[in-house]
Amino acid sequence: MISYFPKDLSTAQLHSYLLSAVAPRPIAFASTINKEGQPNLSPFSYFNVFSSNPPILAFSPARRVRDNSVKDTLTNIEAVKEVVINVVNFDIVHQMSLSSTEYPSDINEFEKAGLTMLPSETIKPFRVAESPVQFECQVNDIIYLGDNGGAGNLILCEVLKMHIADEVTNPDQSINQEKLDLVARAGSSYYSRAKSGFFEIPKPLKKLGMGVDAMPDHVKNSMILTGNDLGMLGNVEALPKEAEVTSFIEDIKERYPNIAEASHRDKHKLAKNYLSYGDVESAWKLLLS
Repeated sequence: MISYFPKDLSTAQLHSYLLSAVAPRPIAFASTINKEGQPNLSPFSYFNVFSSNPPILAFSPARRVRDNSVKDTLTNIEAVKEVVINVVNFDIVHQMSLSSTEYPSDINEFEKAGLTMLPSETIKPFRVAESPVQFECQVNDIIYLGDNGGAGNLILCEVLKMHIADEVTNPDQSINQEKLDLVARAGSSYYSRAKSGFFEIPKPLKKLGMGVDAMPDHVKNSMILTGNDLGMLGNVEALPKEAEVTSFIEDIKERYPNIAEASHRDKHKLAKNYLSYGDVESAWKLLLS
């Protein structure tokens, strides 16, 4: 493993490491206006949600590494403390990328990227009509993190109104993550498409998982089961009863006739297969047999 103190790297090197390692990052497609009303549209991947009550989003238009200049988005927000944060899905990812071109400040990126300016209802900056979710925000604070190239400028925004497209919602009005089809930013020129990598993990907060430390030694010290496998196994409240284990083994004997006499290693391999399908209960019954 190589190790660095940030001070020993150039800003460009450190920037590259940070953006490659802290990824993927959601994208704030930020729409602002200057004091003359000129629109600006630019994407930022230093972005996330930080509070639900009040609803607070934060993003950071950092100073440019190469010349320490500031971006029009920051200048606009200093003058007009309002912003629309539009989410970026796969349908508009190339238009979003095009809008990041460093056009002069009097150029309208909506027009350059072929995106539609949609009037907001509570603030002056325009929404991106093609974005499936749009947040109209007032800027509560700007935290300047430094004066040198690469320094961030953390913008704290309070959501005043949000708009969600019908086509990305479920019948109960919740957002359908796969229909939303968000994209995220990584290092260099890499992006990721969220729905291609979705998987579900039961939340430990819903129950008190027994934990890895409470497992039988042959399980927690397994040479077959991975850390992720142990994490799944540890997220159960209690182990199956002996009668349940016996019944399960009888049920699978037709498929696995030698299962009762199988070694720990072979049972662990089969349990791992059950875990790959999310069947934690059957995996435990195998491991305890």
